[in-house]
Amino acid sequence: MGRVARRWRVQRMTARGVVGAPEDQLAGEEPLEVRLHGTPFTVTMRTPGDDFDLIAGFLVSEGLVRDGEQIARMDYRSGIGATGERDYNVVDVRLAPGTPLPDPSAQRNVYTSSSCGVCGTASIEAVRTVPPYDVGADRCTVRLDHLLALPDRLRDRQLLFDRTGGVHAAGLFTPADGGQEPDLVCVREDVGRHNAVDKVIGWALREGRLPVKGAVLQVSGRASFELVQKAAMAGIPVLSAVSAPSALAVDLGEELGLTVVGFNRGTQLNSYTHGHRLVPA
Repeated sequence: MGRVARRWRVQRMTARGVVGAPEDQLAGEEPLEVRLHGTPFTVTMRTPGDDFDLIAGFLVSEGLVRDGEQIARMDYRSGIGATGERDYNVVDVRLAPGTPLPDPSAQRNVYTSSSCGVCGTASIEAVRTVPPYDVGADRCTVRLDHLLALPDRLRDRQLLFDRTGGVHAAGLFTPADGGQEPDLVCVREDVGRHNAVDKVIGWALREGRLPVKGAVLQVSGRASFELVQKAAMAGIPVLSAVSAPSALAVDLGEELGLTVVGFNRGTQLNSYTHGHRLVPA
């Protein structure tokens, strides 16, 4: 879609005033309404593109699905208006027979902004979801030199960031044979860091890869509570961030048995929880 980024004329200034009028590229941000069987469920702000991955990952994060076969169909058809034009900001999801619909109390009461992945939940209890996988039982190990290389490997694939400088990224790295560097199997970008992670998890669901055992989820920003929870919901045992984790993220990682890494800047990192998975080269 052409809405991923668009050009805008800017005034470039120094302390002395305007010095030029170049074109800048802005990251797209539009609302996406998600309907379940025709009933509005939530509205989230996102960068258009990979919408079906985003929705699939969101449903995993919410604990509504854990297998790709539980999603019977996703399409934009419910967004066709009276003029016959299709609205690519409305997606209807049909769950497979036997897949329970969410309790009405789980419906997001307000839209989810691009900076918040749990806004709009109806109760404090609804913020916490119970992971279907025991990430604490994952006995994987990750070489420290391989882990330290992940931010640069992710950065090399951040094509939209190169154009706009205004999006977050998430990358899924899975174990490789023979002790080689982990394979970068999926990269997604979005104005919302939680959306980028949902897009990666949704891709894994649609590819039949859940739970993603032995994997590392590398993110371009900080490690928040919601990102730790999303990783656990996908069975990912290691979350690595280039910035700091929050206290609640560390608490949740410790509780669930998930390795939380922060300040991974290529030469050193901080291991906050379950550092036994990180081994010297």
